[in-house]
Order: sequence, then structure tokens, then C-alpha cells
Amino acid sequence: MLDKEGIKQIIPHREPFLLFDELIELKDKSATGIKYVSEDEYYFKGHFPEQPVMPGVLIVESLAQVGGMIALSNPEHKGKKAYLVGIKDAKFRRMVVPGDKLVLKVTLSNFRRGFGYGEGKAYVDGELACEATISFAIR
Repeated sequence: MLDKEGIKQIIPHREPFLLFDELIELKDKSATGIKYVSEDEYYFKGHFPEQPVMPGVLIVESLAQVGGMIALSNPEHKGKKAYLVGIKDAKFRRMVVPGDKLVLKVTLSNFRRGFGYGEGKAYVDGELACEATISFAIR
């Protein structure tokens, strides 16, 4: 298991744009991360003040960052960056709100010549909140 400091050793993201708190599983082609959604998140000030909801695009970015852990933990990619280059079939099934524990699961389905695809799913209390296919490039 890695905390934020351990995560920062692998991916280049930093606060306020490091969008997950722990990595609880890392395998060759899959990873699971956790985001503890706090009422203090910067985006809740405007999305929406009277009913805070985590923006879907940030849930997808959280999934992409967990996927980046898989790709960038490979020694041949040490010191490189993974860039999100595509999002396909994103679906949002439930709102993510302050107090939620967002479980982020990503599996890389194809990777070659610095370009890859990942299948991401985000859950709250075992209920699917978001799913998307992401594509990325390593540079």
C-alpha cells in the first residue's frame, strides 16, 4: 500500500491535482486506489455550493491517475509522464459527494510503443459510480 508520498514517487501529480489518496493494490496490469472525498475539496466551492458533487471529469482524471501508476511503475518508464489522450464511453451512475470513499479500479487492456488503453471503474459502497475507457501516451 502507498500513501500520497509514495504515490508522488511514481507519478508527477501534486496537490491540488493529485486526485487519490492511497494505492492499495498494484499488479502488472491493474491497480486499485482510494479517494477519500472531503468536504474541503477545492471544487466543492463552485460545484455546487448548496449541493456539493464531485465533477465527473475529476472522477475520470482520478481513474487516469491510478492507471498512470500501473504504466509509470514499470522501470522502463521511470521519470516519464503519462498523458491522458482519450476518454471513451464514460458513464456516470451515481453522484459522488463529501464523505464518500471512492474506490478506483483500473486495468490496462493494451499497451505498446508508448500508447495504451485502460478500463476504469469507480465505486462508492460497492455501487458503480463511474466507468470509462481511457487512452494514454507515455512521454
